[in-house]
Amino acid sequence: MIQSGAEPFFLPGGPDGVLLVHGFTGCPADLLLLGEYLQAQGFTVLGVRLAGHATSAEDLSRQTAEDWLDSVRDGAALLRGATRSLSVVGHSLGGVLAFLLAAEQPGVRRIVSLATPVSIAPERGADRLPPRPLCPGHYAPKHRRPMHDVPPAVNDTYDEMPLLSVHELFDAIERMKGVLPRIAQPTLLLHSRADHTAAPESAQYLYDHIASREKDIVWLEHSGHLLPLDVERQTVFEKTAGFLQ
Repeated sequence: MIQSGAEPFFLPGGPDGVLLVHGFTGCPADLLLLGEYLQAQGFTVLGVRLAGHATSAEDLSRQTAEDWLDSVRDGAALLRGATRSLSVVGHSLGGVLAFLLAAEQPGVRRIVSLATPVSIAPERGADRLPPRPLCPGHYAPKHRRPMHDVPPAVNDTYDEMPLLSVHELFDAIERMKGVLPRIAQPTLLLHSRADHTAAPESAQYLYDHIASREKDIVWLEHSGHLLPLDVERQTVFEKTAGFLQ
């Protein structure tokens, strides 16, 4: 059962569509405020739910990176049926999946990457992840600080994460790195210098390796990893909308 308030959302607007993709162990509500802002700017918006998210950590443990990408493909197909163009905005893992989608679907018009990881900040302890064969059935505690003035489902997140799913996340990142030279779409990268999950150097790596000639990085100074919800979210909203327009 999907957690209340964490369902996918569709916000009808104008002829240009924007697909919003949330991050690892997150939910569509993480991007609802951004979606409402984009709708007010005239876009039609779809916020997808990645397989295994907003249900249970056990459900997540049974999903693969390909399942997550299938969720994004399904959302893209639905939005294409309702709009004349499709752009993708992805947060964290959602950014990884946005690049993977754009690599296989050149018709994607524009990409906005919000705190997309290439490398994980050292304090997250990724170097201590056990080998995959030792991970089935094992979980690590997950802590997210409470957010204020956000949809309630944002704070009703998993309190643990399957170690198998962390391996799937890392596999997706490696797969993304391999397709970056095929990303020709205009791309906007937003990242905080204070991000303690997706290491800030991730943004520069993405900028240096995508093929697009139209690309830019916007650095934030006071936010953490949750750019669409944190203290500089209005800047995130405005920069995203301006780029998509």
